[in-house]
Amino acid sequence: MSYTMEEVLNQIQEEDVRFVRLAFRDAFGVQKNIAVMPGEVKKAFETGISINARAIAGFSESPYASLYLKPDPDTLNILPWRSESGKVLRMFCDVCTPEGEVYESDTRQILKQAVEAAKKAGVDFRFSTESEFYLFLKDENGNPTKIPYDQAGYLDIAPEDKCENIRREINLTIERMGLTPERSHHERGPGQNEIDFHYARPLKAADQITTFKMVVRTIADRYGLYADFSPMPLNGQPGNGYHINLYAQSSDGKDLALPAAAGILEVIRDITVFLNPTEDSYSRFGFSTAPDRANWSREGKSELMYIETFNGRTRAELRSPDASCNPYLVYALLIYAGLSGIERNLTLPENPENPEKEGELLPSSRKEAAAAAMKSAFVHPIIPEEILKVYCNQI
Repeated sequence: MSYTMEEVLNQIQEEDVRFVRLAFRDAFGVQKNIAVMPGEVKKAFETGISINARAIAGFSESPYASLYLKPDPDTLNILPWRSESGKVLRMFCDVCTPEGEVYESDTRQILKQAVEAAKKAGVDFRFSTESEFYLFLKDENGNPTKIPYDQAGYLDIAPEDKCENIRREINLTIERMGLTPERSHHERGPGQNEIDFHYARPLKAADQITTFKMVVRTIADRYGLYADFSPMPLNGQPGNGYHINLYAQSSDGKDLALPAAAGILEVIRDITVFLNPTEDSYSRFGFSTAPDRANWSREGKSELMYIETFNGRTRAELRSPDASCNPYLVYALLIYAGLSGIERNLTLPENPENPEKEGELLPSSRKEAAAAAMKSAFVHPIIPEEILKVYCNQI
């Protein structure tokens, strides 16, 4: 829904809101927030609420000691796990300079710019996601262990699948918050789960996964469990992927997914450090069904990009990212790469007979991926220098 500042202030009164959480993201997409009392919300909209800029990853070289959070009213949510009396409201914010301009290293702003570029080109991008996570027991002191919550496998049901009720509560909670879960199930690993989302416009899709991870961790904690989204939580077991499905269509209804996919495939090595920003990310490549080459097919095995046409519509599923990535940066890069493919009418390479064994290898380490990004003519115009340095260990 769309809200005005006045409507937000009215809802705060009507819903008996006692605290307002102003949320934003660091360079790696980690959600941060500052809580204010309801009386400060009007000020937040008009002039912003200050934060210590240099304490935030990606903002440490800011020329400003303070940056300011200005809420986006369209992202208003009442946190449903709080008590009915004295509710907590959360809004995502733009990060602004003291002059009121959006700060260039605000990754949500980078995505907004990409969406605007797509709009000018007459292209509508949509993203849907498939996100995996493990549920682990905690010890007597409340610290996470590596003991899975169950020993179930792919698509198992109760009683083997002990995670069923937790997934149900997660889905119902995020639905109450205006998100659109599509399906959920037990994954291959013990204690491993997957929840998928319907396609959405890029900004909503990025906000959605940010909220989703917060909800999963909160509800897991209520069950005395720890939710782990990291790429390889358990040695010898399947890693956690964050598969991104891309749809692209022109303003006159032409399906543009294939040239967009070709554009992404062309620069995949250059952008891998943003899709896979941790050292552990590279342990996942080539293990189980995770890809390790820049290839594609229509087979749905372990290729980097799975292409499917169903009911006359094509989707490209990118299978290399993991949930340690910042979705705002990732979607921005995918949009720009997709636009490049569309503008030049690129075609995908000929599909080899054995796609799992062909195609250029993806970077095998964060260091290799960072080097590719640093010398990329594609990346530099999109990613602010400060963020690029953070990802490439230059700061």
